Amino acid sequence: MRLLPHPPLAHPAHPVHGGARKPTRRAALAALLLGTAGVAVWQWQARAAQGSIPSANLPGVGDDVCIVAPPTPYNPASGQALAAAREVPADARCPVCGMYPARARAWAAQVIFADGDAYFFDSPLSLMQYLGNVAHYTRGRTLEAIVARYVTDTVTGAWVDAPQAVYVAGSSALGPMRAGNLPAFADTVAAQRFAQQRGGRVLGFAAVDAALLQSLAPQRGSAETHAH
Repeated sequence: MRLLPHPPLAHPAHPVHGGARKPTRRAALAALLLGTAGVAVWQWQARAAQGSIPSANLPGVGDDVCIVAPPTPYNPASGQALAAAREVPADARCPVCGMYPARARAWAAQVIFADGDAYFFDSPLSLMQYLGNVAHYTRGRTLEAIVARYVTDTVTGAWVDAPQAVYVAGSSALGPMRAGNLPAFADTVAAQRFAQQRGGRVLGFAAVDAALLQSLAPQRGSAETHAH
């Protein structure tokens, strides 16, 4: 889940219609990000600003607005095995950052649960953070229920089993979030070649720990992350 700041109403210094406040552009933006649910919140804010309802009675609105990324269910008609890597749907959202992984396919990652549901991630970094605290990002889910984890090979673009992949931390490569994103490789030789060209150090899956993730994405430090 990705927490966005709750959009405030217009500043009191700019009253309209006898003191009522207009909903801000941030409120409208939150509505667009959240879809139907966000529109409903924005409409409530607009009514509150116009004095038709007290702002304290906004239903379910606290200091944060939460975006929940829905899973992609397994389709038996696809002919794929339940745990096989799947192509990223255009509308899939990363449960860690809210981005659309299909828009940066070269960095995408995914997990598949025993019930067939899949979640897609904008980068190996987001995948690692998710694996460190599954229940935080997808309530009711557990790490133990995951049957497959995949990352994209930086060289070929093919799906690679995440625990078998090799990663480069601290390189000059900028991923979808414009920060270090642990580019993944199918083998150590390719990872070493990349590190020689772009900097960074080569790591195995087990070496990616909570301290490293925090250093790569300090802005996401609100969610406690454990070793995967």
